[in-house]
Amino acid sequence: MDLNVLVRTLQDVGKATELFTSPDGGRVLVLPHGARVLGLFTPRNDENFYWTHSALEHPETARELYESEEWHNSGGDRTHLTPEVDLFFPKYPDVDMRGYWQPRQLDPGSYRAVRKADGVSLLSRFTLTFYRTRQEAELELTKTVSPATNPLRHERNLRGLDCEYAGLTQLTTLALVGDSADLPVQVGIWDLLQLPHGGDLLVPTYSRAEPKTFIGKIASESLVVSDHLVRFRMRGGGHEKMGVRAMATTGRVGYCYPQGARWALVVRNYFVNPSGEYVDVPWTELEDMGYSVHGCGVSYPSGQFKGEFSELEYHVPGIGAGTGRSRCEDTSQVWAFRGSRAVIDTVAMCLLGPECGIL
Repeated sequence: MDLNVLVRTLQDVGKATELFTSPDGGRVLVLPHGARVLGLFTPRNDENFYWTHSALEHPETARELYESEEWHNSGGDRTHLTPEVDLFFPKYPDVDMRGYWQPRQLDPGSYRAVRKADGVSLLSRFTLTFYRTRQEAELELTKTVSPATNPLRHERNLRGLDCEYAGLTQLTTLALVGDSADLPVQVGIWDLLQLPHGGDLLVPTYSRAEPKTFIGKIASESLVVSDHLVRFRMRGGGHEKMGVRAMATTGRVGYCYPQGARWALVVRNYFVNPSGEYVDVPWTELEDMGYSVHGCGVSYPSGQFKGEFSELEYHVPGIGAGTGRSRCEDTSQVWAFRGSRAVIDTVAMCLLGPECGIL
């Protein structure tokens, strides 16, 4: 969605935004309502790399979304917490999707925006219920967004590529506050980046990895696995989600999709620590831990998940009981490119590996 349309609509419905420009001219749109990084734009192009909810095209539909009791899924990048089975199913052990509920203290929450010299910070403190253990814990979450320069800028063989670029760095901190640090709960940062549906999720791996299906039934032709790559062709309807373990993942994941006559590539660069406790689990297999990255495709005409989008998700090792930590800090980057098919093919193979070209 166009930058000016987003800003105008949100202004009309009373949702404040923060827009900052990187030294290279790239622009980032931040929406404190839900702690969303709502848009990423190149210096001379107002077309968003991220998916945003179609309701934001007009003030009337945006107001309807934000005044409803439905989940306020504006789109873009959001930060949730795991384990999902502990925090999103109030009727646990009933984990039917019909009982799924995003904790409103977390999303949209109540975030305070602080403008910094090179970006924006969003801060909130809230209490969540862990439905599996029936514990309540107080947490503090901070999300700071700042620039990220083009990682290819020093590559002589790639100079002169006809390619647009925009990037950002995200620093996220999570802490169990006060007495909550002593509770028998584990919790971790879970980052979800929503992108236009219909592309390929590219998960490079050090060794052959067998992805785990978390939601839905993913067609065999949609999930292609080789010795050093998991490729998820995100074309399906309904709800499909798969995960890959931390042990095999490299710390980079890409998503490639057509955007008009050109192609776009969005890469998440993050830190993987297989020695850490990745606490998110399949909803009915509570001992199956260790997943660092997920791909989730959603295509629904109505309801709380209304829209067509693909999610590039990654996790941070948890804090709390048994981890020896009550606070964690995570730094990641988003690198986004737009260009011809041949150019994006070259960039994808350079940043993600030789098997990661467009098919």
